[in-house]
Amino acid sequence: MRSLIGKEAPKFKAKAVINGNQIVDDFSLEQYLGKKYVVFFFYPLDFTFVCPTELHAFQEKLAEFEKRDVQVVGCSVDSEFSHHAWLNLSKKAGGIQGVKYPLVADLSKSISESFGVLAGEYVEDEYGNITFEGAPVAYRGLFLIDKAGVVRHCVINDLPLGRSVDEAIRTVDALQHFEEFGEVCPANWSKGKEAMKATDEGVAEYLSKN
Repeated sequence: MRSLIGKEAPKFKAKAVINGNQIVDDFSLEQYLGKKYVVFFFYPLDFTFVCPTELHAFQEKLAEFEKRDVQVVGCSVDSEFSHHAWLNLSKKAGGIQGVKYPLVADLSKSISESFGVLAGEYVEDEYGNITFEGAPVAYRGLFLIDKAGVVRHCVINDLPLGRSVDEAIRTVDALQHFEEFGEVCPANWSKGKEAMKATDEGVAEYLSKN
């Protein structure tokens, strides 16, 4: 799988549901260029089991992302109508009512494929027919995209493994600390902790104190 780190995030225009109830035809991450960081995450399917726990977890921490100037965007291989229906189902019934950040519809699976998270691939059989091998859904991929549209961090989990939203916030903090102060962030760094200069002296000083 090719890495997108350090490269411009793949561009797309797609249908999406925004604000929990409004369907738009031409949603694009390009609208955030120069304005916001983006946490763009993929999940396998609407109306499933681990997925609603993740979507609600991102919503619960949405204010934390917003105060860091981050736009959260979700995406799966479902249609915009499936997203809309799930958004109108209560949390008690397994729905995601109350989620306000955009949910992108990747029914063609082209966005998942371009980000390298599709859990399978199209292949040609011996008769020349195109078939799909694997699971025709997205892995749990998450991409942190900076204001210039460049991917600075990604993590991809297998289907059964839910993500840590707190870790996504920590990574945003690390990137923003580096951008503001020019210091790099060591293992297990979190906001408010000591970072270090990217020099031999800086590493030696940090290790001597920790």
